[in-house]
Amino acid sequence: MALTGSIIIGPDRRGRVVTIVDGVVVALAEGLSRLACPDGEIEAGSVCAHTHMYSGLVRYGMPAAEPPPGTFLEILERVWWRLDRALDAPILRAAARDYAARALLAGTTTLIDHHESPCMIEGSLAILTEACEQIGVRALLCYGASERNFERAEAQRGLAECRTVEPSALVRGLVGLHASFTVSDATVREAGELAASLGSVLHVHVAEDRADVEDARRRGWTGPLERLAALGALVPGSILAHGVHLTAAQVRSAEGCWFLQNPRSNEGNRVGYAGSLAASDRVALGTDGWDADMAVEQAALLRLAAAHDDAAAGGRLAAGQRLVAERFGCAAEPLAPGALGDVVVRQDGRVLDVVVAGRLVVRDGVLLTGDLAAITVTARAEAQRLWTRL
Repeated sequence: MALTGSIIIGPDRRGRVVTIVDGVVVALAEGLSRLACPDGEIEAGSVCAHTHMYSGLVRYGMPAAEPPPGTFLEILERVWWRLDRALDAPILRAAARDYAARALLAGTTTLIDHHESPCMIEGSLAILTEACEQIGVRALLCYGASERNFERAEAQRGLAECRTVEPSALVRGLVGLHASFTVSDATVREAGELAASLGSVLHVHVAEDRADVEDARRRGWTGPLERLAALGALVPGSILAHGVHLTAAQVRSAEGCWFLQNPRSNEGNRVGYAGSLAASDRVALGTDGWDADMAVEQAALLRLAAAHDDAAAGGRLAAGQRLVAERFGCAAEPLAPGALGDVVVRQDGRVLDVVVAGRLVVRDGVLLTGDLAAITVTARAEAQRLWTRL
C-alpha cells in the first residue's frame, strides 16, 4: 500500500488549490487526480504535538481507580502506570489503530507519541509504526525510558527500543525519557548521547507536577530542566511536554527546544496552568493521551488562557506544523511549495476530506484506510481484556 501520493485538491470555495506530488506540496503539476471541494475550505492538517496512543482504549469504559487518587503521583501510580504495565501486543495494536483512525476523522494528520509499556518494551514501537502507516497518519514515535519498574535495565531497554524506528514517508523516531524523576543521571546522559548519535531529539515530560521539581532539587539541581541540560540531554530541537512548573526564565533558557502544552490533561490532573510558556515562541499543542480532536483542545486552551490572562496562546495549534516540518526536513509554512502534503477539507467546521502525504485517507467523513466499525469492535473487545488484566 502506497504511503504517499500525488493529487490536486480544490479549488475550494475561496479559490484555493493545493497540488501534492509524491507527498509534498508543489507549485504546479498536471495530469493528477483531483479532489473537488467547491463548497469546502482547504486547511493544513492539525498536529497533536504530545499524546499517548496506548491510552486509546480508555474511551471504552476504563474502571475508576480504587481508592480514588488524590495527588498527581497517585494518579500515575493508580491509573496510568497500572495501565501501561497491563499492555500486550493485541491491546496496543487495537488502541493505536482506534486512536489513529479517530484522529484522522477529526482532521488531525500528525501524532507525536510518547509510549510506555514496561512489560512489553521490545517490538512496541514496531506495532505503533505499523498502525500509523496502515491507517495513514503521520507520526513521531519514541519509547519513554524509565527506571520506575525494573531499574536501569528497564531504561536501557527503552532507549534501545528508540533505535528501532526506521525513518519512512510517514514516521520518524525520537528518543524518549518518561520524566526526570523516574531516571538516573546515567540514563539521562545516555538519552542525550543516543539522540545526538541518531540525529534526533529528546521527548520528555518536564515539570508537569511539582513532584518533578522537588525530585530534581533533592538531587542537587535547580529543577528538572537544568538537570537535563547539565547532563547533555537537551539536544537542539528537543520536545518538552507540559512545563507547568517552570518559570519564564527557565523557559527562555531552553532556547531552540519545543514546549508542548496539554490544557485538558493539566486541568483534569489539577497540576496547574502552564502560563510561563508564554516566554517562548516554540510552544505547540498536545492532548497527553486525550482524544486527538485538536479543535476541542484548542477551545480548552483558549478558555483556560483567558482565565489566566495568557495572551500568547493563540498560535499554539499552528506551531505544531512547524515542529513536524522540522523533524521531516520540509518547508515550515503549511500548504506552501515544499511543505508536507497533509491537508484537510472542512465544510462549516465539519471534516469532509483528509489527505496525508498526498494520499486520500478520509473522503466525505468516511475513513478509507480501514473499516472503522471493525476497528471499534476490536477496540472494545481488547479494552475488556485490558480491564481484566488491570
